[in-house]
Amino acid sequence: MKQLLILYHSQSGSTEAFARAAASGAKEFDIKVKLRRAMAANLEDIQACDAVLFATPENFGTLAGGMKDFFDRTYYPALDLQLNCAYGVLVSAGNDGRGAVSQLERIVSGYPMRQVAAPVILRGGASNGTLEQARELGQTLAAGLELGIF
Repeated sequence: MKQLLILYHSQSGSTEAFARAAASGAKEFDIKVKLRRAMAANLEDIQACDAVLFATPENFGTLAGGMKDFFDRTYYPALDLQLNCAYGVLVSAGNDGRGAVSQLERIVSGYPMRQVAAPVILRGGASNGTLEQARELGQTLAAGLELGIF
């Protein structure tokens, strides 16, 4: 069975709510969904999945420290593995969000991973509209896995 890893960092709770909404959408499909905090995740989590949804806040125009910590711990050990799994990104931004997206895209290109969905930048807190966008991103990734598109 294909597996989607939803890897998230959250301090205020908004990004966690978005990650849970994405997981809820993904669970509507015949795939395994694993929701994991970035600070608790490791390289084995990425090796075991077929796609990853990175959910992170934007802090001061860049990725949140918890997500950066995950990349610091896994990047070099992953280089020889050539993981090449599919990924999507969800950024919880109080402002712009593009800085976090750009930084994440540069980092994951080295694993390498391939982006299969447009980045979703959610501005403001968790509301019905933003939670629905997160759920739809989870559905998109899960549908692609279930159908064998990626």
